Amino acid sequence: MSAIFGLSHNATLLIWTLVAIVFLIGFISKLKWNPFVTLLLASILLALLAGMKPSDAVASITKGLGGTLGTIAIVIGLGTMLGKMMAESGGAERIATTLIDKFGDKRVHWAMLAVGFLVGIPVFFEVGVILLIPIVFIVARKTKMPLLQIGIPVLAGLSTVHGLVPPHPAPMIAIDAYNANLGQTILYSFLIGIPVALISGPVFGKWIGRRIQVEPSEQLVEQFAMKEERRLPGFGITLFTILLPVILMLIGSVATIADPEATSGFTRLCEFIGHEIIALLIAVVFSFFSLGYARGFTKEQISRYTSESLAPIAGIVLIIGGGGAFKQVLIDSGVGKAIAEMAVHANVNVILFAWLVAGLIRVATGSATVAMTTSAGIVAPVLALTPGANVELAVLATGAGSLVLSHVNDAGFWMVKEFFNMSVSQTLKTWTVMETLLSVLGLIFILAVSAFV
Repeated sequence: MSAIFGLSHNATLLIWTLVAIVFLIGFISKLKWNPFVTLLLASILLALLAGMKPSDAVASITKGLGGTLGTIAIVIGLGTMLGKMMAESGGAERIATTLIDKFGDKRVHWAMLAVGFLVGIPVFFEVGVILLIPIVFIVARKTKMPLLQIGIPVLAGLSTVHGLVPPHPAPMIAIDAYNANLGQTILYSFLIGIPVALISGPVFGKWIGRRIQVEPSEQLVEQFAMKEERRLPGFGITLFTILLPVILMLIGSVATIADPEATSGFTRLCEFIGHEIIALLIAVVFSFFSLGYARGFTKEQISRYTSESLAPIAGIVLIIGGGGAFKQVLIDSGVGKAIAEMAVHANVNVILFAWLVAGLIRVATGSATVAMTTSAGIVAPVLALTPGANVELAVLATGAGSLVLSHVNDAGFWMVKEFFNMSVSQTLKTWTVMETLLSVLGLIFILAVSAFV
């Protein structure tokens, strides 16, 4: 590849990368092209501009797409099935009602954060919103609290888990790319995610709820209220089912720390059941019994529910794969190495760098998942050239950056706007501010923790 305008090889690569990213942003946000198709086109464009042979470009794209989806597609599929079982059994309602009873009416907004956090662990943000919106409406009407005081904590809980807490696909992408330790990342994600969600959820929700009064549409409330009465599963068994994959992953990590060489059969067993795929598979099979057969569902119903749950995630899976293809082209074309060398020479704090890269892509494309996947390819080489960098905190910084400044190019923005019956201006003042609070506070807490570990 010849240098342009007499610039160095690295600077030329960066210009072509910028061209590809502008192409990506323009076609997704302005022309509304499908993100999967656009990511593939941007990958080809970058590969050819960077001087890769056409055959190598295709090989790089297929390698990146397949490599990314190898684990992530299974995690998404199993996580979605677990969420579907929770929805159909009434498990989400059971968690909500139990926590509300324990916390009482005056502190119910704190309970709603816990609901969002717990329910968000096995499901996508969008699925979590659809799952919990009926409960938000019912609780707001029952307690006569402002709708946003109840809703914002739920959104904060769901969003924090989506961006920061494994085994969610977004943080899992960065964990794979950075070769981070899963158990340590989970521990850090709770250490940082809980205080960040507390401030962005109940504290901000109470403040903004008094200033912006909104009412859901009567048709929506009526639709949710017409749901048939059903006997809900027990709180303990529901909570255990949801947290089972996280518990198994932590067991695997603890066993690895206690016996790094895996000398005993028990350690190898713990590592096996602690692998994210096996942990989720065990949890899903367990949910068939705890939230399925135990609730009186037939085998035909369970089969239908699990099959139905997979159709809506096909697009998400392909977008993640497209992001993986773009990431691999960044690496194979030498762009990742060029950015890494420049970042190292500029002495950029690697955690701040990870947050900034993810944040810029998030603002540009509107997708936290695209931001996570694409920035992982840019940040990973920088981490490799930064001795002593805490890769687990870099995962969380990337996740925090991917949440910042949700606006009109984000599907989540419109979902929140419509469900809460808000104007665009009100959504910017509530949802967008909450997401930015989560992101910035996350960065501050991560930098604080990095000073001690």
